[in-house]
Amino acid sequence: MALHAAITGYPSEAPPLVLLHGFGGGGYVWDAVAASVGARPLIIYDLPGHGRSIKAEGIGGAGRMAKAIAADLDRRGVSSFHACGHSLGGAVAAILALRQPDRVRSLVLLSPGGFGPSINHAVLSRYAFPRTREDLRAALQEMMAETAEPSDRLVDRIHADRRNADAGDALRQVFDGMMRPSADGGLEQGTLDLREFAGLDLPIHVLWGTGDRILPVPDVGAFPGSMTLHLAEGAGHMLVDESPQIVVDLLRKVCG
Repeated sequence: MALHAAITGYPSEAPPLVLLHGFGGGGYVWDAVAASVGARPLIIYDLPGHGRSIKAEGIGGAGRMAKAIAADLDRRGVSSFHACGHSLGGAVAAILALRQPDRVRSLVLLSPGGFGPSINHAVLSRYAFPRTREDLRAALQEMMAETAEPSDRLVDRIHADRRNADAGDALRQVFDGMMRPSADGGLEQGTLDLREFAGLDLPIHVLWGTGDRILPVPDVGAFPGSMTLHLAEGAGHMLVDESPQIVVDLLRKVCG
């Protein structure tokens, strides 16, 4: 099964902006951003194992997904692009840039995965495998800032995805691909070597919510000089939902 992507504009006329959602989401999470980001062509993916890509090649961790996205862009004739990813999608976008730096014009990472081993895997598990709609809502609330609430639209859309008969197995494969055993007997996420980004000749901007309860803001000293860190004060992990205008403003600044 091929990857599903929603395309706006004409990617053959200008390098498109490729948008990659986080674990357990879908391309629909970008609706508000896509409506406001400007006239640039957009390619908005459902990642492997998610949404309408639930049976696509590349289900697993970020590395497998990056390979699948790169192959799909090849099939579409996209030679260069800007990339923006949230959480798991951020890790995928980062790996794309590391593997194919000549194709990526700019990189915007929103609370990206892989920037350190710490991850709230318990909440992510409740989010991926909820027993009820209210369990899903509670998990989503924990993924946001303490003062934020998930919209009914977001809860309903994700809950509809979870009711797909193939969703549980697909998300389990993705979850297992993201995690590894930690020294204390629990789980942690796989990590990227941030030193590798120092050699990339492209703009790299990272946006993190100071109230992120899933992936805490890493030590700023871990960021190479090639990266610019922006902080969204008080925002949680779900930056695309909580702070879409901040995301739009950053994308307009970086991508032009």
